[in-house]
Amino acid sequence: MIDSHCHIDFDDFSEDRAEVLERMHAAGVQHAICISVNLADFPRVLALAKSRPNLWATAGVHPDYQDVEEPTPEGLCRLASDPKVIAIGETGLDYFRLQGDLTWQRERFRNHIRAAKQAHLPLVIHTRAASADTLRIMREEGASSCGGVMHCFTEDWETASAALDMGFYISFSGIVTFKSAQSLREVAKKLPLDRILIETDAPYLAPVPYRGKRNEPAMLAATANFLAELLSLKREAFIELTTANCHRLFNRLQ
Repeated sequence: MIDSHCHIDFDDFSEDRAEVLERMHAAGVQHAICISVNLADFPRVLALAKSRPNLWATAGVHPDYQDVEEPTPEGLCRLASDPKVIAIGETGLDYFRLQGDLTWQRERFRNHIRAAKQAHLPLVIHTRAASADTLRIMREEGASSCGGVMHCFTEDWETASAALDMGFYISFSGIVTFKSAQSLREVAKKLPLDRILIETDAPYLAPVPYRGKRNEPAMLAATANFLAELLSLKREAFIELTTANCHRLFNRLQ
């Protein structure tokens, strides 16, 4: 298995990160992609990725981070020149947590897409309560030329279908296991099997039966097991296909 999106550099793991990585290995999670959320903490993300051969990094600024150093395409490309950086992001739009004039958020998103195209790397996209603008900007900026993943997907089939048309993958977190996520499970059933990824988004969104606890890469197994059953696949077959999908998208992943 590959945890395609986690934040194990966060302080939530400062006291037991080594044990978390041991449990990850024991659970059969071979790789984890550590996602950048702002430029100030990028060195910490990269250092963690460089500390283990099976950890990887991205370069980006999350849309929820206001009043921080703004990324430029050139600056993101410089960060992405390190071979341990395998994607640009996480980036995107979030109209759920922030309100008002969000022009800056949309311009930040555009800069990430431009960087991904220049660096020839995929995008990691976050969208919440902003699917129409997210898709519009993706089209306007030609995001299909670099591709990427709609991480922690919670939107409807129309949004998923539009992203698929642009060559994007759809990643499921522990949310898909929640009792309230029936509509998301219906989306999962419609997806082409060669476009599905899995993630933890640790320390957030622990899957059932761990809901409410701190999430970690080892808990990816619960999400994988749930989706395999949902899609009427053997567990081993589902893990094999999502692992292959991850390697196909993130071509620097070894």
